[in-house]
This record gives sequence, C-alpha cells and structure tokens, in this order.
Amino acid sequence: MEELGKAEVQILNGSGDHPDSPSSHSISAGDAAVLPPINETKLIRKIDLRVLPIFVNVSYALTLGLPEELGLTESQPNVALTIFFIPFILFEIPSNLLLKRFSPRVWLSACVVSFGVITIGQGFVQNYSSLLATRFLLGLAEAGVFPGSFYLISFWYKQEESQKRFTFYYSSTLVAGAFGGLLTSAIANLGGVQGLSSWRWVFILEGIVTVLVGVAAFFCISNFPREADWLSESEREFTLKRTESDEPLTVPITSTDIKVFLLKATNWLGALMYFSLLVSAYSVVYFVPSIVKDLGYNAIQTQLHSVPPFAAALGFTAVSAYLSDSLRLRSPFIFLALSLLITGLAILLTVHGTEHFSAEYAAISLTTMGSIGIGGHSICWYVMNLQGHAERSIGSAWMICFGGFGGIVATFAFLKKDSPYYHTGYSILLGTASLCVVVHLCYGLLIWKQKKAMARNGGSETGHVLYL
Repeated sequence: MEELGKAEVQILNGSGDHPDSPSSHSISAGDAAVLPPINETKLIRKIDLRVLPIFVNVSYALTLGLPEELGLTESQPNVALTIFFIPFILFEIPSNLLLKRFSPRVWLSACVVSFGVITIGQGFVQNYSSLLATRFLLGLAEAGVFPGSFYLISFWYKQEESQKRFTFYYSSTLVAGAFGGLLTSAIANLGGVQGLSSWRWVFILEGIVTVLVGVAAFFCISNFPREADWLSESEREFTLKRTESDEPLTVPITSTDIKVFLLKATNWLGALMYFSLLVSAYSVVYFVPSIVKDLGYNAIQTQLHSVPPFAAALGFTAVSAYLSDSLRLRSPFIFLALSLLITGLAILLTVHGTEHFSAEYAAISLTTMGSIGIGGHSICWYVMNLQGHAERSIGSAWMICFGGFGGIVATFAFLKKDSPYYHTGYSILLGTASLCVVVHLCYGLLIWKQKKAMARNGGSETGHVLYL
C-alpha cells in the first residue's frame, strides 16, 4: 500500500514446525552433529528485530484543506492520487532486480530516505503541477519498498511462521488508519504555525520521521541470511537450513526465468488476486475519511471517527494471521475476509440516510476489515508458495505491480459528484470483490492439484511445502 511518511517498528515473536513435512524445515542428525546447539525461539526473536521494520502510512491530508488551498477542482485530486501508480507499476520488477544487485540494506534504505525527502517537499507544493510531480516521485521511491520487503521477509521464515510476519508488515496501513487519524487531529492544530497550513505540516513532519528511519534502517535492515553479519556462523547455517534458502544470490535472473514464470497460470492468478483486492483496499484507505465526513462530521471529528474501522480491521487481521499460521491454512481466512467485505459493501450500497447512521458506520467497519484484512494473507499465500530466488524476486514484484492497476481504478471510484451515496464506487467495489472470490478459488484449485501431484510423486525434491 502507499506510504506517505511515518515509520515505526513492529516486532512479532513465535516459531513452530510443520507437522506434515518434518524433513522440509528441520535440521538433520548429521547437521546437528556439526552445528552448536541453537535456541530457535531466541533466534527468531533476533531475526524479527532485524527483518521487520515497518513503514506506515497516513493518507488524510485531502481532508485538511489541500484541495482548496491549491485550487484543485473536479477530478484533479483523483488524478493526483492516480499519477503515483504510473512509476509504481513500471519499476516494481526492475527495483527487485536492483535490490539483489545492491543488497536489501542499501536499496531499501535509499528508497525510504528518498520517500521521506519527497514527502517533505510535498509539504511545500504551491500548485497542481508541483503536486503531480511529487506524487510521481513518491511512486518511484515506493516501487522499491513494498515488493522488496516481502521478497526479503520470505527468505527468513518457514511457511508456518510467515503469515504473521507478512501481515504485520502489510498492516502498516492499518496502524496508520487506526492511529493516524489521532495524529492528524493533533497536527491539524498546527495550522498557521510558521505560516503553513495543517496539511503541509502532516507531510513535513512525516517526511522528517521517514528520513530518520531510513537512515536508521541502513544499520538495522538485514540482508539475506547468508550475508547477515549480526548472526553467528552457526546461526546463519541454522537459519539457511530451517528455511531451505541456501541458494546463491549472485545468480542473475535471465529472460528464460521470466518466460517460464509467465507461462504458469498460478502467476497470472496471483496478479489478478492482488489487483481485485486492492481496488477495495485502496478505496478504503483513500476515501474512508471522506465517506465518514459525509455522515455529518467536521474535519477534526472525521479524523477521530475514522479510527474505529481501522482499529477493528487491525484486530481482525492480527487474529486471523495467528490462526492461519497455527492451522497451516491460508484460503479459509481469505474467504472469511471477502465475506465481510461483500456484506459491508451490500449494506453501504442499499442503506442511506441519517436514520440508518449506525448501520452505515457498521458497514464501513465491515468493509474496512474485509478489504484490508485480506491483503497480507493473499500476498503471503502467493509469495510463500513460490520457490527459489528467481521466482520470488519476479513474483513479489509482479503481484504488487498489478496491485497498482487496482489503485488506479480505486482513485476514480469515489468522485465528489457522487457524494454522499457513492453508488458508482460501491458498485465497482462489489464487482471487483466478486472477481476476487473467483480468482482466489481458481488459484486454490491449482495449488490443490499441485499438492496432489507432489504427493503422488513422493513430495517436493527440495522439501518445498505448498499451503492451501
């Protein structure tokens, strides 16, 4: 998801072995004889501290007077949101290739610092053209952060540990949604300080924090297990064996790798999965404050009343991620989230008026829980089912890239002229949510067939485990 500034670190502990595949992630007797005893739980905590920096998002500036001060009219705010996705889509895969070349520590840190500097600059824009320019540069900077982070995380954890980590990273948008409204309410009181409007202070302060975090990330973000100088040699070997990730990183990705990747139906379904879910997710992140405002609140009240839907989504996502890893299942929690999303959208499409305020607000919460709750699960399900550095490097960027197309659709789903009922927007979201159900079902069917084929052939030669 798009990140407009703040950054903080979330740490998640936990471990476990896959009961169905004891050989795929455990250390053999021969290996144990040559490696010192390792406290696996302590090691995972150590990895969490280094691998899970989260860059969180606040996207509330449009409700604090930005359109009025810059003289934005009609669809110009939507265009400003859309232009972000052009470089975001184009540079996802090249960015992941550069990440391999320069190392995650260097590349991700540089992208985060660049994002922070551009965010500060966005606080000083004076017209529509300069706003578009900063939005384009923000998309370019973020193209290196999101897919690269998922790619990096995928090589540090076993399948049954990964959902919690993917979800906590993805939930940066939830943390921002749940608590960013409170922060923005406080920043709104800075309007007029140094002659700057409140929305400008949102970007300036978040940009400063992001730059500081980006600098700190250079010293904290870790490269792949083989390169991690903060682990002892025995810990590195143990991590590589338990995650089956001891594959040379210097091997380049070739055109043949890309051709083979594009010939697999599961990869096209993975792209459609993320596209269809992000239409709703981006719409929620961008427009929940505007939708809440149309219920009759002023700007400050809007920020405060935008908190509960995101807080509910955060709780739902955390619980479902824990259960997903514990049960070694992904798809049931995805379809549960989709059912909440479709229920919420159906209510919002049909129920209107002040007499139905409670029902509308509850529906906003259901929609937020479903739309954002599904994202981390879908990414983890797809990326962790990929095998090897080539597939995961291409696949993580490929999936996130198609999410950018979903973002473009989302930015034009809720237009000001459709306020306050937004029939067009809710209809678009209901249609893409239905598509999301279909493509996830198709992907699950193909994974089920692959698991059956692997079982008939005696399992994967590499010990790779596919999850349903």
